[in-house]
Amino acid sequence: MSLEKKDEHDHKGWMEERELTVLEERYLTLLMWLDKRLRLVDYLELLEDLYYKVNMQMPKSHTEQYGLDNKFWYWYPLYALGSFSTIAYLVAAISGALLGFYYAPAAAGATGDPTVAFTSVTTIMQDLNFGYMLRSIHRWSAQVMTAAVFLHMLRVYFTGAYKEPRELNWIIGIVLISLTMVFGYSGYLLPWNQLSYWAGQIGVEMALSIPLAGEWTAQLLFGGFTLTQATLQRMYILHVFFLPFIVTGLIAVHIGIVWMQGIAEPH
Repeated sequence: MSLEKKDEHDHKGWMEERELTVLEERYLTLLMWLDKRLRLVDYLELLEDLYYKVNMQMPKSHTEQYGLDNKFWYWYPLYALGSFSTIAYLVAAISGALLGFYYAPAAAGATGDPTVAFTSVTTIMQDLNFGYMLRSIHRWSAQVMTAAVFLHMLRVYFTGAYKEPRELNWIIGIVLISLTMVFGYSGYLLPWNQLSYWAGQIGVEMALSIPLAGEWTAQLLFGGFTLTQATLQRMYILHVFFLPFIVTGLIAVHIGIVWMQGIAEPH
């Protein structure tokens, strides 16, 4: 390398190093300015501490520790199904809240015309910008949540994670998967189309088949023995007001217990 080229190379390296130093100084100045006003460093330390606590809660390599390489239920990603179902639930909740701005839970309609509820769903899908995508996200996130919760329960059962001292969390999990089914059923009725109507009628017949309390259950859940505006109103209130608060609270308790006990080692 000639002397001129060497000097040019050194000069270029010096300029790059100087630019990097200037960027670092600006970054540190900005960080100090924000830290004085928002105490960023303190919160970053809290996040770092939280990260290490979460990392300690995660299961170790079960396949290596217990020689379970050929056991499907001990496949490491299956231990993330609980978190996966929670994320799907959050996506469904956010997309559902956005759909609620445009959905009208009214079964009324002129003779021979579609109901108001069905018309509002059609408007969302056909006329609203990104409406079709929004409803699809809500629908698929709900289905993914249902599948993830079901697989999560299977993983817990086949790995024996429901045993002492985790019996309470297992019961909460059973309640959560039951409420997930109710979530799906009530949401299925909201479009108030032919599929919704006959699914609701099947629900009425199932409620009436309950010994002793059948008629009372049908009156409470469906507003009678046939589908009316009261049925749609009950499903809407159940889907939008009652279930989200109950399920969110139970998920918080469920995750809190897992946090305290740690993820179960295989039995």
